[in-house]
Amino acid sequence: MADWRVKSLDSILATAEKKSLTRSLGAFQLTMLGIGGIIGTGIFVLTSEAAQLAGPAMLLSFVIAATVCGLAALCYAELASMVPVSGSAYTYSYATFGELMAWIVGWALVLEYAVAASAVAVGWSGYAVGVIQEFLGYELPFALTNGPYAGGLINLPAVIISIAVTALLVVGTKESATVNAVLVVIKVAALTAFVVLALPAYNAENFVPFMPLGSTSAITAASIIFFAYVGFDAVSTAAEETKDPQRNIPIGLIGSLVICTVFYLAVGVGVIGSYGAQPVGIIDGTAPYPGTPELVAACNADTVASVVCSNEALAHVLRSIGHPGVGNLLGLAAGFALPSVILMMMFAQTRVFFVMSRDGLLPRALSKVHPKFKTPHIVTMITGAAVTIGAAFFPVGQLASISNGGTLCAFFFVALAILVLRRTQPDRKRSFRTPAVWVIAPAAIVGCLVLFAFLSWTAIVFFFAWAAIGIVFYFAYGRSRSNVALGIDGVSELDPDIPPQGVPPLPGIHTPGGKDA
Repeated sequence: MADWRVKSLDSILATAEKKSLTRSLGAFQLTMLGIGGIIGTGIFVLTSEAAQLAGPAMLLSFVIAATVCGLAALCYAELASMVPVSGSAYTYSYATFGELMAWIVGWALVLEYAVAASAVAVGWSGYAVGVIQEFLGYELPFALTNGPYAGGLINLPAVIISIAVTALLVVGTKESATVNAVLVVIKVAALTAFVVLALPAYNAENFVPFMPLGSTSAITAASIIFFAYVGFDAVSTAAEETKDPQRNIPIGLIGSLVICTVFYLAVGVGVIGSYGAQPVGIIDGTAPYPGTPELVAACNADTVASVVCSNEALAHVLRSIGHPGVGNLLGLAAGFALPSVILMMMFAQTRVFFVMSRDGLLPRALSKVHPKFKTPHIVTMITGAAVTIGAAFFPVGQLASISNGGTLCAFFFVALAILVLRRTQPDRKRSFRTPAVWVIAPAAIVGCLVLFAFLSWTAIVFFFAWAAIGIVFYFAYGRSRSNVALGIDGVSELDPDIPPQGVPPLPGIHTPGGKDA
């Protein structure tokens, strides 16, 4: 296994024990963290994208996406309780499949978090534009609120919020558990208000036809609406800061997922029942894909103001069914709450980069800390620049699909890792054991592969291109410079009792002591 460079779990756990943060988070805080990460652009914005792909059948899409995430969450729960350290899927893959696979997963997580932040920024822009128009009576120029895909020049509000969040991260401003809990309450209250007002306007006729684009349309929509659940895995990245992680991490993972699924289904029924969610531009059983010029043209020709054409779907529905004031307040709530999701995604992205840099797989300059602000400013600014570019020029649906490619890759390897560790380390302590693991984990693997296959062609090509770039970078840089290649670990020089990484240095590689390995 030396050629695979598997980092031993004992070394990972020993390193985490020496460098771990203060354990202060309980089950409630973790559940709030999960809900805060999950509820965002997915439900506030992508509801319209899912409606364009599946119509009322998007309810099945929520169920399909939740099922795949639930299966993955059960796998995450066992691994997080067994290896309660930072790094999430990247760390699990390093201990199971070795360095190359860990690199691929870490590279995919970069895709997940950075592109997700861009998608949320675009989603925030839609609500911000609506709030400015409704509260201030000023309509921002179309060319400055839409990218080239919609006939505009640049999504300026998305650029502004991306730069603002980057600046906050650089100077060290971050969410506290209290602030996060308040923002969660705001988002949950907004969704609750929507459900309470929308369900009484229910009309069964709005569900007909239920599948206007065919039986597979629900899976296609699930490949995008899957983005609405991304964020629960962020709970596992807080493992080193959690009290009794073996108990509380599974509660946080599964609890937040269940609560959000109930909300999503209720919101979906409210949208369809009260207003309708039929696709526009249907010709010969097909409809334009979200985020394309064809859909923009179809929406411009639509005289009904379909929900699929709105950049602020939930607020649009409330205004249309006679609750403009609450609709405006919901838009305002989204405007306040969504930046916290951008912050969390970018923070998670910098943390993944930081861990990979600490392991030597990325340039160590990326983990440099600002002398005044004490933050990893270099990697934060690089991440912020990438997020800003994505938010400025690309549609939310395509960004969500691209982000989902990275997420599905990570989930795939987590499900695979749990099966491998059950075989290779059956006696290691597992405070939480995934039930029926030989059914749950393979089902999660199949689910990830199916949803990946239904992603847009652009997202699939982008994923493999991104993976190819990552592999080239690994062999050109990380393979010869990683801590495992050099035979060192993060704290062995401080404490000789910490186990080694498990593999010797590569021949011809100079160790820190100056001797040829």
